[in-house]
Amino acid sequence: MQEPKIPSFLQSLICFGGVILIVIVGLLWFGISLHSLLVIALVWVACHSYWLGFSYQKIKSSMIAGIEKGLGAIFIFFLIGILVAALMEAGTIGALIYYGLDTLHPSLFLPAGLLLCSLMSLATGTAWGTIATLGVVLIGLGQTLGMSPALVAGMVVSGASFGDKMSPVSDTTNLAAMSANTDLYSHIKSMMYSTVPTYLICVLIFTVIGFYFTTSAISDQEMFRLRELLGIEFLISPLTLLPLLVLLFLSINRTPAEASMLASVAAAVVLAVLIQERSLVDILNSLHTGYASNTGDQQLDSLLTRGGITSMMWTMSLALIALSLGGILDRAGFVQVLLRGILERIQRAASLMTATIAAGIVGNMSMGEGYLSIIFGGQIFKESYEKNGLENHMLSRCLEEGATLSTSLIPWTTSGAFITGVLSISPLEFAPWTFFNYLNPLLSIGLAYLGFGIFRKVSKTHEAAHQKSFT
Repeated sequence: MQEPKIPSFLQSLICFGGVILIVIVGLLWFGISLHSLLVIALVWVACHSYWLGFSYQKIKSSMIAGIEKGLGAIFIFFLIGILVAALMEAGTIGALIYYGLDTLHPSLFLPAGLLLCSLMSLATGTAWGTIATLGVVLIGLGQTLGMSPALVAGMVVSGASFGDKMSPVSDTTNLAAMSANTDLYSHIKSMMYSTVPTYLICVLIFTVIGFYFTTSAISDQEMFRLRELLGIEFLISPLTLLPLLVLLFLSINRTPAEASMLASVAAAVVLAVLIQERSLVDILNSLHTGYASNTGDQQLDSLLTRGGITSMMWTMSLALIALSLGGILDRAGFVQVLLRGILERIQRAASLMTATIAAGIVGNMSMGEGYLSIIFGGQIFKESYEKNGLENHMLSRCLEEGATLSTSLIPWTTSGAFITGVLSISPLEFAPWTFFNYLNPLLSIGLAYLGFGIFRKVSKTHEAAHQKSFT
């Protein structure tokens, strides 16, 4: 049987451009469901692959291969749904909101929330865990202060992304260093040149925005009413924070994410039975269907009614379609050909860094998974960085700034779909407020063209001459 042909640069451009056009036009102009649009894009790419000589069976196996690469994320989806429901049943999230109503002033809410999310994500190495726990709480507190959920979600994602990017226990941080064949701490040190200034800018922006809400503080009467309703729904106690502490402790000690979440769920179930006096049968059922609040306050009930495996089904189904699409694009070679065609036209180090960051975004848009984009980018660009004499940590830095930071802003990636499922807010809504995720790559590119933060390898000849001058 004849082997499929390799696509040309033009065909790759048409194929990938068609995918982007289908999604953007369908979403923004016609308001078509993202699931339906991705199915249309899947058929579009499958047709292009068929023209290259791919059989139906090879196209199907490519889709399956794409799904297999993202099964780890799919499993996390289920666990996050279970964890959120368990934390609700235990009164953990209710207690955090109860205490938060007293402590967070409107003018300081956004910068304080940014810092809290950053620290938790930095300590645990997981943006998803931070968003599913602190994110839910902060969305609720922000709503009571009259803030847009999209604004608060942008703040949460910014903080969680910072921690996920800079944490030595983060899977994306370690994966980027490994893909670029560089030392983990050299990678983190390299990222600081662009990440720290960006983070300080974000703190300033959120602080300024917070000043507009200085008069939005809820009245003592309203605060008393909300606290009373929470006190009726849950037995509020510092002990209810135990499941969150279990999750934090195990994550810091580099326990696998799945095991950490299951341990937190177990602690939450025990507390729900012993402290909240819930029926074990009802608790276990809620792990599937989600927690249902009945305080009588519509806003509070909409905040507290969440979690469960069923709440993640929209997310999971979207991820499965996106991963199938990414599998065909990967196996047929469309993205590889497109990027290699661009690489041939690159001359400067700054242009190479820009292309790497852009490739991470393109990879996320095509394959739907940040992990795949990082691995893929490392394979494609490693040789070019070596030819240009650039340090390996330059590559790992750009992989993170492209792939890690953009994945939350694209609705059909596993991360974008996850955030939509947990916070009930689309990336299309919160992306304008996610300052860190798009300012960081822009600042990195700008500094590169100014010649700042570019590190080149010292040749052996130069190094020997340098040493000789001091002997």
